[in-house]
Amino acid sequence: MKYRRIKRHISPQVKALADAQKIAFAPLTFQAAASMLELGILDFLDENPSTVEQIVENCNVSKYTAETLLEAACAVGLVIKTGERYANSLVASAFLHNEMTKVNFNFVKDVCYLGASELANSFKNEKPLGCKKFIGDYETIYNALHLLPYKMKKSWFEFDHFYSDRCFEEVLKIIFENRPSQIFDIGGNTGKFERACLEFDKNCIVNMIDLPENIEEAKKHLHNDRLRFHGVDVLKDKMPEISGVVLMSQFLDCFSEEQVISILTNIKNSMTEDAKIFILEPFTDKQLFDGATYSLVHISLYFTCMANGKSKMYSEKRMVEMIEKAGLKVSKKHENVGVHDYTLLECCTRSQTGLA
Repeated sequence: MKYRRIKRHISPQVKALADAQKIAFAPLTFQAAASMLELGILDFLDENPSTVEQIVENCNVSKYTAETLLEAACAVGLVIKTGERYANSLVASAFLHNEMTKVNFNFVKDVCYLGASELANSFKNEKPLGCKKFIGDYETIYNALHLLPYKMKKSWFEFDHFYSDRCFEEVLKIIFENRPSQIFDIGGNTGKFERACLEFDKNCIVNMIDLPENIEEAKKHLHNDRLRFHGVDVLKDKMPEISGVVLMSQFLDCFSEEQVISILTNIKNSMTEDAKIFILEPFTDKQLFDGATYSLVHISLYFTCMANGKSKMYSEKRMVEMIEKAGLKVSKKHENVGVHDYTLLECCTRSQTGLA
């Protein structure tokens, strides 16, 4: 009699093998989900549990396409099969209706996917070699944002704005508590925070500091008598004299540890005695949900292969260490800022705290 294996208790080793296959085939799983979105299959199934034949007819795809994608989708829990009908799972619903999932997915698909093949080489060379697939020989992606292909640029900015905009209201209340006469936003990007500051306080002078290329782009659509522009490479150029309040929102995670310390030291040396520094970050060790931590540590891989080759999302513990190495001190901490569990660190010089 021929021996046949019977499915019994699943050992940890067998489960580990199954999990390993999920990683091995992950790029194909990702593209299968992207294909089902692009072909309208997930959208059709959202409210219409359907047979293969109905999907073929309504989505204008071949039977081969429908069957092949549905089999893969069932295997990863994207779609559920009951009898002959297929329906979306809660996971599929997230791809259709959850803004965070859509933003993250498009960011990885349009910005990171091709470049991720250069991840190992990027680690070896400490350069974002994946980015060269799109824009050629640029030191970082930030110098070339204005040159990115349309779809890539759109997904990049949607990702960036999704995570930054949702805490403006809370942050503004904190940094304007003592009515500073000036705000310096370092890494202003497209200037959305500048607009929010100008609207929040009708007297404050707002200073936008960013790379010269990005400042020139911002000048095209930002116009206000209380807005000042400073085209500065924070790693090479001297800072303007800084008074009032400095804000760095999701900015320092764009640099290596050595660079973060250098930037903070540069800012400290340019500050007036009464200036304050605010650092806003989603720290990896301060997230309430596993999905958030998972996302953040993977964003570090984007920094490696696409952004600059050497930065990452930091833990609060590591950031505080860098702040202190720059001769600054965290004087106050604001936790769970916004809907993404950001932390806002309020910093000052040691002399301001009497520790010099």
